[in-house]
Amino acid sequence: MNPRRRLRYIYDHFISLKAEPERIAMSMAIGVYVGVTPTIPFQTILIIICTFFLGQNFTTAYLGSWLVMNPVTIPFFYVAQYSLGKLLIGTNLPQIVFTDYSIYTIMKTGWCVGYPLLIGGFLMAPFFAIPAYFITYRAVIAIREKHKK
Repeated sequence: MNPRRRLRYIYDHFISLKAEPERIAMSMAIGVYVGVTPTIPFQTILIIICTFFLGQNFTTAYLGSWLVMNPVTIPFFYVAQYSLGKLLIGTNLPQIVFTDYSIYTIMKTGWCVGYPLLIGGFLMAPFFAIPAYFITYRAVIAIREKHKK
């Protein structure tokens, strides 16, 4: 499937969701929050758990996680999260260059890398998830109004 058709498919699926705008927006925020955290091999499991216990839409949450954390954005997020965590912890941790962005590889480098990365990731996530809620909410309302006409 070419990229344009894939985007159209995602858009059509998104606008066909029957849930209330608040639920769709909350699902997106959950996905974005989990997506921004440095939990790559566990993100889908975390999204399943969160959406199940919070009664939200898995598909929307999964889409949200992929919108923010994908192969293009992972290096930028991880470097920023590690730097933020290192700044907050206030220690002289070594500067690390990642070649593989899986949580296993990062944890294998040691807790001196994993700890600041997790701290930075969990602190950075709300700054993306909260706007994602409001942007998604407004987008759902606007798209539904457009389709009513």
